[in-house]
Amino acid sequence: MSRAVLSLGANLGAADAAVRAAIDALGPALVRASALYRTPPWGGVEQDDFVNATVLVDDPARDAAGWLAFAREREAAAQRVRDVRWGPRTLDVDVIAVWEDGEPVLSDDPELTLPHPRAHQRAFVLVPWLDADPDARLPGRGAVADLLRDLPADETAEVTRL
Repeated sequence: MSRAVLSLGANLGAADAAVRAAIDALGPALVRASALYRTPPWGGVEQDDFVNATVLVDDPARDAAGWLAFAREREAAAQRVRDVRWGPRTLDVDVIAVWEDGEPVLSDDPELTLPHPRAHQRAFVLVPWLDADPDARLPGRGAVADLLRDLPADETAEVTRL
């Protein structure tokens, strides 16, 4: 059994439709999705705000590599271009955390570092995740609610539900 948390975001074209299409593509693997949120860009690149969501998924046929493959397939379907790091995109799907047989998957592989190394710093991941799962815990970091409290208040206030 493989459970995962995926973060979805887009800020080019019909961003909300791109995020919803990625959620729909999960089919029966989708356990729960957060609401959509408008979030400011992260990483210092001048660009439009993002539409973000976080999903909880479960699929016994997928392992961590399978969730990464899903992320890349959805980005390719949305014609994602990787020109600028943290730049604008039609769709971004990040694998935040994975559990196999109830245990968190830990990986320092540069292709897929788990849990996501910066998830605990990103309100655009944590706010929607807490919306989807009020008891959420990021492996190695603790309760998502506590991680959110540790972020600057202005960062979390900028993440607004659509």
